Amino acid sequence: QVQLVESGGGLVQPGGSLGLSCRASESGFSFNTMAWYRQSPGKQRELVAAKGRYGSPNYADSVKGRFTISRDNPKNTVSLQMNSLKPEDTAVYYCNAQSGTSPYTNYWGQGTQVTVSS
Repeated sequence: QVQLVESGGGLVQPGGSLGLSCRASESGFSFNTMAWYRQSPGKQRELVAAKGRYGSPNYADSVKGRFTISRDNPKNTVSLQMNSLKPEDTAVYYCNAQSGTSPYTNYWGQGTQVTVSS
């Protein structure tokens, strides 16, 4: 069973920066896509950013220009650099890795809290 372990997160003031990192228990090359999702109280989990094996990453419109996803397959990691944070970015952030062919297998981290508040 693949395990995803997240680190980072915490409390930051509006306009500040924070970085999240996620390490997988197996080779990053085995995953089609690695991504970050987030979920706020009372809301559905939403995609924040995703990076496939090849090509450019995808971002939610709300984070474009502020967040950057990076993927390091040899190190089995995916990271999310968050800049110019806003209170509405407050959420639990989840690492996701997808493998196989349709129907795909999705793996999830345990989640890490990000709170943007003064």
